[in-house]
Amino acid sequence: MYTQDNQLYIAHCENGPIYMIGKMANRHGLIAGATGTGKTVTLQVLAETFSQAGVPCFMADMKGDLSGISQAGKMSSFIEKRCPEFGIENPDFHGCPTRFFDVYGEQGHPLRATISDMGPQLLSRLLGLNETQTGILNIVFKIADDRGLLLIDMKDLRLMLDYVAKNAKEFTTTYGTITSMSVGAIQRALLALEAEGGDLFFGEPSFNVFDFLQTEGGRGVMNVLAADKLMLNPKLYSTFLLWLLSELYTQLPEVGDLSMPKLIFFFDEAHMLFKDTSKALVDKIEQVIRLVRSKGVGVYFVTQSPDDIPDAIAGQLGNRVLHGLRAYTPKEQKAVKAAAQTFRSNPNFNTESAILELGTGEALVSFLDEKGAPCIVERAKILFPLSQIGAITDDERSRLIRNSRLYGIYDKSFDRESAYEVLVEQQKQEEKRLQKEAEEEEKRKAKEAKEKEKAKSSSSRKTTKKKSAGAKALEKTLNTTASTIGRNLGNTIVRSILGSIFKK
Repeated sequence: MYTQDNQLYIAHCENGPIYMIGKMANRHGLIAGATGTGKTVTLQVLAETFSQAGVPCFMADMKGDLSGISQAGKMSSFIEKRCPEFGIENPDFHGCPTRFFDVYGEQGHPLRATISDMGPQLLSRLLGLNETQTGILNIVFKIADDRGLLLIDMKDLRLMLDYVAKNAKEFTTTYGTITSMSVGAIQRALLALEAEGGDLFFGEPSFNVFDFLQTEGGRGVMNVLAADKLMLNPKLYSTFLLWLLSELYTQLPEVGDLSMPKLIFFFDEAHMLFKDTSKALVDKIEQVIRLVRSKGVGVYFVTQSPDDIPDAIAGQLGNRVLHGLRAYTPKEQKAVKAAAQTFRSNPNFNTESAILELGTGEALVSFLDEKGAPCIVERAKILFPLSQIGAITDDERSRLIRNSRLYGIYDKSFDRESAYEVLVEQQKQEEKRLQKEAEEEEKRKAKEAKEKEKAKSSSSRKTTKKKSAGAKALEKTLNTTASTIGRNLGNTIVRSILGSIFKK
């Protein structure tokens, strides 16, 4: 056992064992060193030591190596040689209770979050949006909240963006300017993320962070995230881990300084978290790191160089393990000097020189003392793990997943009514309304046309009647005129003939 009296035996120097004090373990930490210097083994030693003390841990497994923490280790010539040096007679090899997770659901229980859980700030980072596009995304989230529309998965967000763009004039006065160009850019970013498999991360059931805080047989459960595929999208990886950390900060109650932390969160490849990250988000991360320790959570950043961590955050990392660094360029030499200055110097050796001389498995170690002050740095050898070093087989992984208490809880997704379903129904109702209005308008026009035709026909008949009456009147007039003319003409003729006779 590497734990006793709330102290964690982590390394050994010429002055004897080096312990981390349990109640100071939530003051965060740093594990740094060049590739191949032993960072992964150090992480494994720390994690299994916390597990022995009943503290669960979360860690990302980049290459599958950390899956071995679930199996008992075994004696080797290297370990046999180190045992007397560390004062260990009969190593108690054992594995830790382990649960495997995978965003893609291939090598562990699926880990999902809803779009609303992620929030516009982290989602903007994930999508690589600029300031204007981030503002539009904030408006979309606000409109969804105001209208009671749940944003659960990517189809919810896509349709919500489309809905806001089509009704931009309605929303602009209340929420601000919404441009189709910015909405289109967000839609394209969502399609790119979906093509990379990022859509698998969003949905339900959403992960409950309290499932990380479990023990079995008095030992803390090791929550191992399969990250070999996730690492192909560094921004998704780092944003996902940041979301988990934010959820822990949001969900867990205040507990202050406990004798042992409630959870240790290892943030491997930490440099990805801060690359291309806005100052506003870095400030937010700093705030979360500073305050999450009061929730009983210790955060340990694992990276290749201490200068990967911003100064404001590095200043909060009280427990430090620094493996060897390389200094081939002026920039690297400057980084070594800066790293040496972060330790409380030891008069027995030159810290800067020691950083360059450290072999595999060796490290400069400085933990916080009982009062929270950093101890003098020691040049030490990290203990060997009591669990298996290296990956486990696929069959062993599958068996552990099936035997997990979480098996069946997260493995099948479901899709309840959310923004997509509500908006689709609204669109159907709107289409029905428009169709009904169109049909009524068509009927109205048909009725008007019929009435016009009827009126036209009536007018035609009246005109015909008028024409007929006029013709009869004309005919009568003509007949009368003709008769008159005939009589007059006849009288004239008679008078003419008779007048001729009388004249004769």
